[in-house]
Amino acid sequence: MEQKKQIYQPRTLETNLPFSWKRLFFQWEWMLLLILVAVLLLGSYVSPYFLNYPSLRDGTMVFLDKALIVFPMAMIMIMRDIDISVGSTVALSSVVMATLYTSAGLPMEVAIIACLATGAICGLINGLLIVKFKELSAVIVTLGTMILYRGIAYIILEDQAAGGFPEWFGFFGWGYVFGIPFLLIVFAVLAVVFGIVLHKTTFGRKVFAIGNNPTASRFSGIKVDKVKVIVFMLAGLLAAVTAIFLTSRMGSTRPNIATMYELDIIAMAALGGVSTAGGKGRVLGVVIAVFIIGYLQYGLGLINLPSQMFLIIVGALLILSVAIPKLGGMMKRK
Repeated sequence: MEQKKQIYQPRTLETNLPFSWKRLFFQWEWMLLLILVAVLLLGSYVSPYFLNYPSLRDGTMVFLDKALIVFPMAMIMIMRDIDISVGSTVALSSVVMATLYTSAGLPMEVAIIACLATGAICGLINGLLIVKFKELSAVIVTLGTMILYRGIAYIILEDQAAGGFPEWFGFFGWGYVFGIPFLLIVFAVLAVVFGIVLHKTTFGRKVFAIGNNPTASRFSGIKVDKVKVIVFMLAGLLAAVTAIFLTSRMGSTRPNIATMYELDIIAMAALGGVSTAGGKGRVLGVVIAVFIIGYLQYGLGLINLPSQMFLIIVGALLILSVAIPKLGGMMKRK
C-alpha cells in the first residue's frame, strides 16, 4: 500500500507538504516570469513598436501555432519519452488536407477532418511502435517516423505548393474573436484543459507515475502502454491542429513546412521546467516558456537579426534552465 501511495502522489504536486511562502516564491516559474519581463523590456528597447498591445497581441499569431503541440510534448517528456516527429506530422497532415481539397475536389470541411485523422494516425503509429518495441528508445522510433512522414509528404506533393483555399479558411490563422486572436483563445483553452488533466485527474497522476517509475507503475496496475499510446495520439492530433492554423496563416502548403518545429517545441517544454529525466513538470511553467521563446523570436525578427542569434539565445536559456536548479540543490546540501 505504501508503494501505491508513493506512485499516485507524484513529488511535483507536493500534495502532502505544508504551505510555505519560501517554497512558493522559490519556484522555477518565478524565474521564468523574470526572464519574460526582461525579454519584453529588451524588445521595447530595440524596437519602439514591440511593447504595445496590438504588437504583442498580433505577435502571438507568429509562434502560437507550434506551441499547441507543447502540451502533449510535456506529457511525453514527463513519461521519460520524446517525440521528434511532430514537425513532419504537421507537414504530412497539411499536405493531405491541401491535396484532398485542391486535387481530389473534396469539400474543405472534409479535408480538415482528414487532416485531423492523419495527425492522430501518425501519433497512434508512434505510440504503438514505442510500446511494442520496448528495446528501442522513443528517440530512434520517432526519428524513423520523422523521416517517413516527411518522405510521404514529398511523395504526395513532390516539391510543389498547394493553395487556393476558401476565404473562410483564413480565419484560423488571422481571425479575431472580440478583438483577441482566435489562435490565442485556442491556446488558452488548451492550457487550461491540459493543466486540469495533468495536475487534477487520475490520468495525469498516471503520467507522473510512469515518469517516476515505469516498472513500479506496471505492478501497481497502471496500463502503461495504453497511457503512452493515448498521449502520443494527442501529440499527433495537436500536430494536425497546428497544421490547420499554419496552413491557414500561410495561405498554402509545401512538404517542407514546420521544419525544425520539434526542436522549438522541446525547447519550450524543457525551459518550462519539464524534466527530461521524467516525473517532473507543470503546465504553468510551459506556458510562460512559450511566450519567452515566442516573443524572443518575434522581437529578433522585428530588428532583422539572423536566425542563428535566436538559436544561440535559446541554447543559453536551456543551459540556464538546467544549471540553476542543480546549483540550488548543491547550495541546499551545503
